[in-house]
Amino acid sequence: MYFRQFLNDDHGCASYLIASGQTGEAAVVDPALEIDQYEAILAKRGYTLKYVIDTHVHADHISGARQLAGNHLAELVLFETAQVAYPFRPLADGEELVLGEVRLRAMHTPGHRPELMSILVINLDRSPEPSMVLTGDSLLVGDAGRPDFGGGDAAAQYDTIRKLLSLPGWVAVFPGHFEGPCGKSMCGRPSTTIGFEQQFNPFANLTRDEFITAISDVAARPLNMTAIEATNRGTDDLFWAMPRGDQQVTEIDIATAMQELESANPPLLLDVREPDEYDSGHIPGAINLPQAELAQRIDELPQDEPVLLICEAGKRSLRAAQFLKQRGFAKPVTISGGTAAWRERQTE
Repeated sequence: MYFRQFLNDDHGCASYLIASGQTGEAAVVDPALEIDQYEAILAKRGYTLKYVIDTHVHADHISGARQLAGNHLAELVLFETAQVAYPFRPLADGEELVLGEVRLRAMHTPGHRPELMSILVINLDRSPEPSMVLTGDSLLVGDAGRPDFGGGDAAAQYDTIRKLLSLPGWVAVFPGHFEGPCGKSMCGRPSTTIGFEQQFNPFANLTRDEFITAISDVAARPLNMTAIEATNRGTDDLFWAMPRGDQQVTEIDIATAMQELESANPPLLLDVREPDEYDSGHIPGAINLPQAELAQRIDELPQDEPVLLICEAGKRSLRAAQFLKQRGFAKPVTISGGTAAWRERQTE
């Protein structure tokens, strides 16, 4: 068996290529939009791509599954309950895909998303038991996937984590994320084992109520989430909404921002926080456009005029400004220190 993990540092995502040493048949799981990395391995090793699998409908990055499957006339595979606008091979709980001596067994693990499945990897040359599980955004290293993305459910996530942690301790865990917005406590490692997570994952030994309370305390929705999810469902075609690289943008402090906003011709001030954050206090005149909705509402913004962006501390506004620069906006500006710095200034 051949097994390869691919890590995307820009988005904290992981994807996988699995192939049979006997037949050369291969599968790619949760492919990134940049599919050349898989194409290179398939060509170099002479593998035949048989399956392309998305463990769920992703909301934080655009999948390359349809393009990759189309390039090779491979079967595009999702769990049977996936709600998408394009044809796919539905996989039922417990059903297996065959790659020579390798079996890829679906395990329905809802919670983060209702259609999320994990993939148990069985290499019959070594054992009839699974040696690995690809968990998508269900069980993460030191964490569990957030349940607030499009039909997620905290109680279902509790049951899923208990189900996964009941696997044998030797099973290696390869998640769909090692960083990023799908969890807030990931330690940065790209893999772990069931046994280690049984002992040290902070969600492992919580009661159901404790788990639901803890997992429901989530961060802001990811940049361009609504456009990314719609693209992955096939209900829209916004592949350009995927943030790429680190564009250089102007950064100013809150004092400079206030001077510009108090000038005779003030620039547009865009608050990219969530609506509840905005409602709890914002700079007068700021327009709320959550970062999750930025791509789908980008036509509301002036492309050739200055746009000041603010969030709570400066991280989200920086990413949003970089995306606007990526899309050709002339003067996106991020405010360092964010609304927190503005509040502090008000008390001085």
